Amino acid sequence: MTEKEKIIIESAIKLFASKGYSSTSIQEIANVSGISKGAFYLSFKSKEKLLESILAYYFEQMQKKVNSAENMDLPPREKFIIQLNTLFETVINQKDFIIMQSREQAIPLNRNIKELIYKMHMETQSFYQNRLLSIYGNSIQRHVWDLSFMLEGLFQSYIRLIFLDKHAINLNVLSEYIMRRMDSIVSGIGNEHPIITEEKIQHLLSKAKICFTGNPIQKAIDDIKKIIAHLKDREALEISLEVLEAEIIKDKPRIPVIQGMLSNFKAYPELDECRELIASEFNITLTD
Repeated sequence: MTEKEKIIIESAIKLFASKGYSSTSIQEIANVSGISKGAFYLSFKSKEKLLESILAYYFEQMQKKVNSAENMDLPPREKFIIQLNTLFETVINQKDFIIMQSREQAIPLNRNIKELIYKMHMETQSFYQNRLLSIYGNSIQRHVWDLSFMLEGLFQSYIRLIFLDKHAINLNVLSEYIMRRMDSIVSGIGNEHPIITEEKIQHLLSKAKICFTGNPIQKAIDDIKKIIAHLKDREALEISLEVLEAEIIKDKPRIPVIQGMLSNFKAYPELDECRELIASEFNITLTD
């Protein structure tokens, strides 16, 4: 990232936090950054692209600060308490921007932004789980998803309180308090059957990914609809598409039916990309 891009990002964060995303113009961002509007477009193609860069920049800065504790010569538990404290401080420092994101409906959640948010959530869960395993050992492995969700719930609940008054709670005391609560949970969870098993989480994550990033199969179906609307054999192709779409949404789709419907589109090169995407999702080999 160039120094100019960093200045633009930091200026935009302040403006978005004070005015809101939709109410802030590119010209205002350029003015506060001390550049021309044309210079802005040399760095970012649009306000949406800038927002993507802001989210990536914010998460990268948070990771750097948290990871700075990794090289400390401390036991895993003490190190994690420091990292929790750093997480609290970092989130609090961006309080206005975070509140703006949560309350403003006009923020464009395009595919790239959704994918970035999903990635941030997954990396946060991975961070929690790795730290918990380093503290409590492999004996908690089958409960690690439940424990990381509980830890995240504690963190998010206290963040909401701290946003009301950041001086109301001592962050060092809070981080240590949370870890003692995790100690209590871990000590009593051993004989419990996990709520979130590995099999269940994979199923839930696949649904979460679709919610965050969209369903690539549905997008391919939608693209096919748009393309065949302009083809001469539209009616026949629409029938094949209806059968294909009905089969795909079944709990147990029949692969031969999907393969047969996809073969009905093979005479149209403009549909090849969509055919290939759907085929790959169902591990189908297309024939020429």
